[in-house]
Amino acid sequence: MKILTLYFSHRWWWTTLLMFLVVAVCLRLAFWQIGRMKQQQAADDHLRAMSSAETLDLNGISGTPDLLSMEYRKATAQGRYDFDHQIALRNQYWGIQDGPAQYGFHLLTPLVLDDARAVLVDRGWIPGEYTIPESWRQFDDDARATVSGVLRLPLLKGEMGGGVPNPTAAPGESVLATWNYLDFERIQQQLPYPLLPVYLQETPGDDVLTLPYESSPEVALSENTHIGYAAMWFFYAALAFFGYPVYLRRRNLSNE
Repeated sequence: MKILTLYFSHRWWWTTLLMFLVVAVCLRLAFWQIGRMKQQQAADDHLRAMSSAETLDLNGISGTPDLLSMEYRKATAQGRYDFDHQIALRNQYWGIQDGPAQYGFHLLTPLVLDDARAVLVDRGWIPGEYTIPESWRQFDDDARATVSGVLRLPLLKGEMGGGVPNPTAAPGESVLATWNYLDFERIQQQLPYPLLPVYLQETPGDDVLTLPYESSPEVALSENTHIGYAAMWFFYAALAFFGYPVYLRRRNLSNE
């Protein structure tokens, strides 16, 4: 009771409030780290599940069962490339890690499956000087193709720091060819066939020196350090809460 009286005395009430504020902030940060830990564990569990799952044949599925929950799963598709409706994704770079990188685009081409649905295929990176759709036609491959790759979800506006909206089509243009982010709903409006809600990032083949340059998604299980940070913030909260009365007693005795 004496310590509580001291807590809220005229001299110490403001430091008491500051102590409770520090404890509250530390606890908030600790529980935030626990939430991040759970999110990371869920992401790692998903990667493990997708890496061990059988390769999905997109030609063999009916409807779109759980495709949005299958990112990073290996998949194959067989169909016909529609080079007249391919698009490019801006602000893509090619280079060595932590080294110089060259600006360019990722070229995505619809692959029309045998059941008349289509999946966008990320065929790889092309340099930034290829700015118009007519220049992309030099990268046309065989129209009939079997593609192996990894299922990916489109990054939406604002993700990974990208907040620039997609442009509108220029006067006289019926379709938008270059995009800042993949808006599947809007892309669907300019295609004459149903589009699957995921795209297929093509696996690099043997010919790594021919454009478009294919690449694999950079994914890895993380070292989950959040539990350590959570313990640190719990420690700071306990230090402030239990250390404060010790500090008050010593200051009070020294003033008597």
